[in-house]
Amino acid sequence: MNKGQWNMITDVADVHVGHVTLYEKLDAEDTICTGVTAILPHGGNLFEQKIPAASFVLNGFGKSVGLVQVEELGLIESPLLLTNTFSVAAVLDGTLDYMLQQNPSIGDSTSSLNIVVGECNDSFLNSMRLRAVKPEHAISAIRNAKHAPFGQGAIGAGKGMICYERKGGIGSSSRIVKRDGESFTVGVLALTNFGNAGECRFTSWQQNPPIEKPDGSVIVVIATDAPLSDRQLKRLAKRAAIGLGRTGTHIHNGSGDIMIAFSTAYTIPHQFSSSIGEAVAFVRDDSKIMNDLFQAAIEATEESVYQSLLHAETTVGRKNRVVEKARFK
Repeated sequence: MNKGQWNMITDVADVHVGHVTLYEKLDAEDTICTGVTAILPHGGNLFEQKIPAASFVLNGFGKSVGLVQVEELGLIESPLLLTNTFSVAAVLDGTLDYMLQQNPSIGDSTSSLNIVVGECNDSFLNSMRLRAVKPEHAISAIRNAKHAPFGQGAIGAGKGMICYERKGGIGSSSRIVKRDGESFTVGVLALTNFGNAGECRFTSWQQNPPIEKPDGSVIVVIATDAPLSDRQLKRLAKRAAIGLGRTGTHIHNGSGDIMIAFSTAYTIPHQFSSSIGEAVAFVRDDSKIMNDLFQAAIEATEESVYQSLLHAETTVGRKNRVVEKARFK
């Protein structure tokens, strides 16, 4: 399918992405090799103008937060943050500080707040026990976010991640759906930290000896400007699993594989004057456009994995461990 202008999730109108990358060799044992990535579904106040969303857990060996309420209400009301496993609490804390400053009513004259943070385990390269990510890094990633092309590979939350025993990290791609006079964009951002070299279906590299690391994880964030309900967005999120499968992954026992999908086609205001919401026209489930959106999500997810590998550079981490850049034949 045709790609968007930048071939990134930011091809979806008003989606913003920002990174903070931390990399410092401390001594022979410890290296800080991690970061934070922020995805803002729009550039306004996300608490006041919520967006429809859904999540799909393909394999639940993950430590993400905020997905329970997304599942229940079908809404996202804050930036989405990605980081390493032991930094979820710090990133949650920083995002909460940011949102409370932006919205004095939260926890006072109005309800509480649900923040979504996804994680992958970067402890092979990163001295994760040191918990170098602080709340202020989450705030900086949010404030750095732009509706523009952004860095991929070993950057932000992807700095210490490994994909198919090569350097992985942040990857993104997009597809355009055009049919019946309508045009919609589907964009994907993936944090790749999964797979063994022997599973790879798109190249034949071998890793000797194999990297002895945890099973790994992947977080896939799907954005679209197509008018979809939260139920339809869950259907879209499920298709990302097929995109991952095309690359070869077996979805290991200890892998946290989580997909989050949202639509920017409409917002749900926090303040309301009526018990009846505004009418929204959704794409029909049985339309050819829906099938095209499924295909777009699959293709963009698959390519996001490739982009994470293509852009990443050879990285030296803790204990002088080296993960090589992927070299495609």
